[in-house]
Amino acid sequence: MTAVIDAPLVGDEQPEAQPAPLRSRREHRTSRNPLPERRRWILDLSAVALLMLVPILGFLPTFESPIVLLPGLGALVLGLGIAALGTLQRWGVLVVSAAVVVAYFVFGAMFALPHTAILGVVPTLDTLRRLALGVVTSWKSLLTTVAPVSAGDGHLVVPFLLILVTSAIAGSLALRLRSPGWALIPVGLCLALQIALGTSEPWSPIVQGILLSVVAILWLAIRADWAPTRSAVALSSDDEGASRDRRALLRRVGAGGAVVAVAAAAGGASMLLAPPHEIRYVIRDVIIPPFDIREYASPLQDYRIYVDEYAEEPLFTVSGLPKGARVRLGTMDAYSGVVYNVSDSSSAFTPLRSNMASDVRGEHAEVRVEIQGYNDVWLPDAGHVDALEFEGAAAEDLRRATYFNPSTGTGVVTSGLAEGDAYTLSTVIPATPDESALEDDEFAAVDTPKPVAVPDKLRELAAEAISEAKATTPYAKVQAIRSYLADSGFFSHGLDDGEYSPSGHGSARLGGMAAAEQMVGDDEQYAALMALMAHEVGIPARVVMGFHAGEDDEGGELVATGDNLHAWVEVAFAEAGWVAFDPTPDEDKEPKDQTTQPKTDPQPMPLQPPPPPKEDADEPPLVPDDREKEDEADPIPGYLGLILTIGGISLGTIALLLAPFAIIGGLKASRRRKRREAENPADRISGGWDELMDRAVDFGRGVPTGGTRYEQSAQLVATLEEPRVHTLAVRADAGVFGPGEPTPEEIEAFWAEVDGVVGGMNARASFWKRLRAKLNLRSLTQSSSLATRVRTLRENVSARRKEG
Repeated sequence: MTAVIDAPLVGDEQPEAQPAPLRSRREHRTSRNPLPERRRWILDLSAVALLMLVPILGFLPTFESPIVLLPGLGALVLGLGIAALGTLQRWGVLVVSAAVVVAYFVFGAMFALPHTAILGVVPTLDTLRRLALGVVTSWKSLLTTVAPVSAGDGHLVVPFLLILVTSAIAGSLALRLRSPGWALIPVGLCLALQIALGTSEPWSPIVQGILLSVVAILWLAIRADWAPTRSAVALSSDDEGASRDRRALLRRVGAGGAVVAVAAAAGGASMLLAPPHEIRYVIRDVIIPPFDIREYASPLQDYRIYVDEYAEEPLFTVSGLPKGARVRLGTMDAYSGVVYNVSDSSSAFTPLRSNMASDVRGEHAEVRVEIQGYNDVWLPDAGHVDALEFEGAAAEDLRRATYFNPSTGTGVVTSGLAEGDAYTLSTVIPATPDESALEDDEFAAVDTPKPVAVPDKLRELAAEAISEAKATTPYAKVQAIRSYLADSGFFSHGLDDGEYSPSGHGSARLGGMAAAEQMVGDDEQYAALMALMAHEVGIPARVVMGFHAGEDDEGGELVATGDNLHAWVEVAFAEAGWVAFDPTPDEDKEPKDQTTQPKTDPQPMPLQPPPPPKEDADEPPLVPDDREKEDEADPIPGYLGLILTIGGISLGTIALLLAPFAIIGGLKASRRRKRREAENPADRISGGWDELMDRAVDFGRGVPTGGTRYEQSAQLVATLEEPRVHTLAVRADAGVFGPGEPTPEEIEAFWAEVDGVVGGMNARASFWKRLRAKLNLRSLTQSSSLATRVRTLRENVSARRKEG
C-alpha cells in the first residue's frame, strides 16, 4: 500500500514557487497580528486605570499630603503607555522591561524626586543615584519611618516604582491575552503590597472595595460579550439576535451590579452596627523598633556638672537664632519623687521626619548647630522643629539614630553627639505673647503625668503665693508663684565660692528647701519647685533645660557654655500655647548669712543618686554607631559584612530579574531535546520541522497554522528568501509518509539543515531581534494543548457558519 503525500518527492521536477506580492512593513505586520479593535483598547486601558486607582488611593494615609497622587497617576499613565506601545510594536518581555527601566529613570526625577532635579524635571547625577539605590533601599526607608511620612525624604520612589511596574504588566496582559482576568492578578498583588506598606488606618476601605469589584465585574462581563467565540456564532444580519444579545449583556451587567450593591450595603451596615473592629497590623508595626526614653538619664541631673566643669568651655555654637529664642536640651514633664524626667506621655518619640511643625505659626528660621565639647544624647534645638538635616560623613548614621517628640520639642540621638557633628534646623519660633493677651487666656487641657511623692509643703506655698497676690486669672496665678520664688529665694550653685546648696531636685531636697529659713538653690531647684507647685493647684506645667543669653540676647550666634545654661518652666495656655517663665532669683541675690536655719526640723535628706556616666547611655540595638573612634578595633570585618550584604541583595535582585528569561530559555531547550530524541524516527523528522516553524514564529515570521508543510514552506520562502525551507518540507513529508523509516544519518542531516536555516535567520537579524526571538513566548503558547483546543473550536465554529 502506497502512501499518498501532498508534495512531490525529492528529485522530481517541481513548479517554481510564485513569490508573494510585495507589501509594506505596516501591512505585513497587520496581517500577522491584526490590531485589536479600538473599543476594546479603550475598555481595557480604562478598566486597568480604574483598578489601579485603588492602590494609589490606598497610599494617602501613609503620606502627609495628597502629593502622593502625583507620582501614582504619573506612573499609571507611563505604565499603560508602555503596555499599549509594546502591544502595537509587538515588543517582547525584555524590550517592555527595558522601556519600564528607562521610564523609571527619566521620569523619576519629575514624579518621585523633584527636589533633586533641575527645575524639578531634569534628572541630575544625584537623582539617578537615588533612583538606583531606591529600588533596594526605599522600601526599608518607608517602613522604618513613622507615618505620615514626608514626600521630601524620597519616599515617593516606592509608589512611583510599584504603580509603574504593575500598570505596565497589567496593561500588557489585558491587551495581549484573550482573557482579561489575568490582568487582575498583578493588580491584586499591588494592592496587597500597598496594604502591607501602609498604615493600620486604611483610606475608606468601602470605597476601595466597591470600586475594585464594580470595575472588575463590569469589565469581565463586557469582554465576555465581546469575545471572538461569541461573535463567530452570532448572526450579525439577524437584528432580533443582536437585540437579544444586547438584552443579555444588560441583564448580566445589571445582575453583577446588583450583587455588588447588595454586598456593599450589607458591608456598610455591618460596619455601622458592629462593635469596633480589631486593629489592622501592617509591616511597619513590626519593623519600627520601640523607643524607650527611660533608658536615658534626665538632662536635669547633669545641670550642676555643666555649670561646674564647663562654665567657660564651649559646648556647641548656634547661629541664626532670632532675638529672644532659647535653645532647648530637654523638656521634662514626669516627676518620680527623685528626678524630673522626659516622658513620651503626650506624643511618642518617633524617627526623624520632615514637616513636624506644619501647623505652627511664628517666625521661620534656619538654625545651624555645630558641636564642640558637648557629647551627650540630648539634641540641642530651638522653637518648633519642622525638619532637621545632618551634615558630614556621619549624617546618615546620625539621622537613623535620631528620635524626636514634636509635642515637647525634645530630640534624642541614641548614638550620641560628638565634636565635629553639625546640623541645620528648619524651625518655627512662636512670637512671645503680650501680658494683656495672657490675662484673658485660659489654661490648656493637656495630659501630663501626675507627679509622685510631692512634698506637702509645696501645695501650702502655692496657695499662699496666690492668696497674697490676690490672683484670680490663670496668668496671674502663674505669675504669683513665679514671683514668690524669685522674690523670696536666694541664688547659689553650691560651688566652692558660694553658699552651700546641694545639687539634685528630689522630694527631700525640694521639701527641705521649701521649709528652710531661706530658700537657696539654682535653676535646677527653682524650676522643679515652680512646676510642682503649679501642678498642686491644677496648673499644667513642665520643666525645660537649655541655653539662652538672658535679657541682653540680641539673637544671631550663641556659644553654649555652662555659664549660660538655665532651667525654666513652661505653662500651657489655650491660645498662646506653652509660655516660658523664669522663677530663679537673680544670680547676684545671695543669702543674707552663710548659715540657714530651717523653720522646723526638716526631714533627713537622703543622698541623691549620682548622675549616671554619659558613656553608659545605651542605644537601641538596631541603631548602631558606625562612626570611627581611635580606640575601636579594626573595622574591616564590619565593612566586609556590609559589602557581602549589598552584594547578596544585588545578586538576588539580578537573579530575580533574570529568572523569567532563564525559564523561557529552559522551556525551549527542553522542547528541542524532546523533539530530537523522540523514540519514533519519523517523529524526529517532524519534530525538526516543528522546531524550524517555532523558531520562525519567534522571529515574527507569519506561519499559517493548520496548513500543510508545503503551504507553510511557501510562506516562509517568500518572507525569508530561503529556498532550503521548501526542500526541508519535501524531505519532512517523505520522512513521515514515505514507505520506510528514516535512517539515523538522514535524521542528523535533516536536523543539521534545520540548524543551518535557523542560523541564517540569526545572522540576518540584529542583536536585539535575536534576543527578542529567544525570549518570545509565542511559539510556546501557540503549540500548547490549550492553544490547539482553541484553534479546533474556532475552526468548528467557522465551519458551522459556512453551513448556515
